[in-house]
Amino acid sequence: MLKEYLENVREKSPLVHNITNYVTVNDCANILLACGGSPIMADDPEDAKEIQSICGGLNLNIGTLNQRTIPAMFAAGETSNSCGHPVLLDPVGAGASSLRTRTALELMEKVRLTAIRGNISEIKTLALGSGTTKGVDADLTDAVTDETIPQTAAFAKEFSAKTGSIIVITGAIDLIADSSSVYAVRNGHPMMSRITGSGCMLSAMTTAYLTANPDHPLEACLTAVCAMGICGERAFARLSGHEGNATFRNYLIDEVCHLDGDSLEQEANYELR
Repeated sequence: MLKEYLENVREKSPLVHNITNYVTVNDCANILLACGGSPIMADDPEDAKEIQSICGGLNLNIGTLNQRTIPAMFAAGETSNSCGHPVLLDPVGAGASSLRTRTALELMEKVRLTAIRGNISEIKTLALGSGTTKGVDADLTDAVTDETIPQTAAFAKEFSAKTGSIIVITGAIDLIADSSSVYAVRNGHPMMSRITGSGCMLSAMTTAYLTANPDHPLEACLTAVCAMGICGERAFARLSGHEGNATFRNYLIDEVCHLDGDSLEQEANYELR
């Protein structure tokens, strides 16, 4: 199943518009090129609206919000909705500040979101209106574990039903949910948390998968999450000697570039809950 969704990205090379944070914008562009997509960035409100009209998908990341990018996000989101393009929201740091939380909640209200991808604390913040996000990282007390999967899966399905969005909760165990189904993914490596941008890159890549597979949003998100996790495992396995997180970052992008559908099918570690 997953192979088809990966190959659609390679074949269609979807153009993805990213209004993202300046910490990871280059990584987001490179991961899109690596997975087979094509990136474009525009964060002036006037430019963002016009650029979105020629794109296939929109990735909104609130990691470094400012008074220029906020209206650009709403303008691009409105255009994307009118064009029928998928929109993904990455609520980086929601719960850490009132601006981030308020903006994310307003985007949920005013923009039809195909998917919302974040850590468990960010997602809980959006569902409850406030949260315990520690900076841009999840609160350890919120972590998804084998013991908490059932209640977190139920929460994710309920939140998906409420929002109409695919809910992607990423961490040591990833959960991908619509209103009726939840997949748990166990691919990935702890080193992915030691680089800036692994989550941001996943959001960009997931948007490409959604754009290339518009009729299967749940499976598109699942495939992207499995693919990134597998590539994290492979990247870590390549490290040697004094190579560390900077080398890992480059290996991660390389592995995304070289991942094929057969390897994805063989190495994906997921289950329907």
